[in-house]
Amino acid sequence: MERRSFLRGAVIGTSAAAFGGTLWQGAAAAAPAQPGSGPYGALGAADANGIQLPTGFTSRVIARSGQRVGTTSYTWHSAPDGGACFADGSGWIYVSNSEINPSGGASAVRFSSTGAITGAYRILSGTRQNCAGGRTPWDTWLSCEEVSLGYVYETDPWGVKPAVRRSAMGRFKHEAAAADPVRKAVYLTEDETNGCLYRFVPTTWGDLSSGTLQVLVAGSGTSGSYSWADVPDPDGSPTATRSQVSGAKKFNGGEGCHYANDTVWFTTKGDNRLWQLNLTSGTYELAYDDSLVVGGSAPLTGVDNVTGSSSGDLFIAEDGGNMEICLITPDDVVAPFLRINGQSGSEITGPAFSPDGRRLYFSSQRGTSGSSSGGITYEVTGPFRA
Repeated sequence: MERRSFLRGAVIGTSAAAFGGTLWQGAAAAAPAQPGSGPYGALGAADANGIQLPTGFTSRVIARSGQRVGTTSYTWHSAPDGGACFADGSGWIYVSNSEINPSGGASAVRFSSTGAITGAYRILSGTRQNCAGGRTPWDTWLSCEEVSLGYVYETDPWGVKPAVRRSAMGRFKHEAAAADPVRKAVYLTEDETNGCLYRFVPTTWGDLSSGTLQVLVAGSGTSGSYSWADVPDPDGSPTATRSQVSGAKKFNGGEGCHYANDTVWFTTKGDNRLWQLNLTSGTYELAYDDSLVVGGSAPLTGVDNVTGSSSGDLFIAEDGGNMEICLITPDDVVAPFLRINGQSGSEITGPAFSPDGRRLYFSSQRGTSGSSSGGITYEVTGPFRA
């Protein structure tokens, strides 16, 4: 994935030059983008599932909260949230958190090579408000508790090994996790209005039972250099982890987190921003800010979970907004990829691609009912860019 310059590029209906001023920081102006000019074109009419998609894409319902998954005997959980896919021989597995408190946890759906559902089962139980998380390079799922003094749980997508609480990764209002195999660290977001960005450096890569929790230290601006400082007490009591290190940079409601090619992308819902951490240069910068869009409505609002495709596109789910998954291309075009109709009381969660990149999974956490018991998990298939 190409490194983006600060606020570089065009958004739908807005030329990059419109940002202007010092925010532009000398980046070359991009050509104005036209409505619907994203890489997949304009959204079509809503399909039978109420989803608007570009030409060539189709959707299907995978699971509904409180109902059996396919022909299995397993009942899908309420409030589906963060998710990820794992290769399973010629097939794959999609895991999904349950953001309810108490008894959140996580479940999994197994697919054959043709995409047929072959199984569904529980992989984590007895936890609280499991929101987002992240997959590891050794094929486990980190499920994060979005509660005060919450934990990270390492789970087995195959449901064979018992889940393990990873206390060394700190106790705070966890949101998402992203593993960096180059620097052998896991980055963690915190869903607080004055939250921080953390990294956990395990003593041994591949073993999260011990290690060092660190917090990002930087100035108050939207770009600059950063450093890491050890958190003295990862247990977060009596002093919260975000308040233990002087100079720790505060972010307004940390949400999704994604690592790709020496860059960490993470969102902050309190100010509708996408940030990038440039790991090779040791700098951070603002990649998207809906308040700075000029010449029309911002195409992306309510930023939440984020994932990436093999083409380098970022796919960002909306919590609020108009129930869209938007994409940001390596050329910095921001455009809606899909929109869910008739579910304004919900939010989109858990976007993740199948290992071959041909299918995108995600959920509407509260579905048409607006209740946690009304969640719907979907699959979209089509000609995704390689």
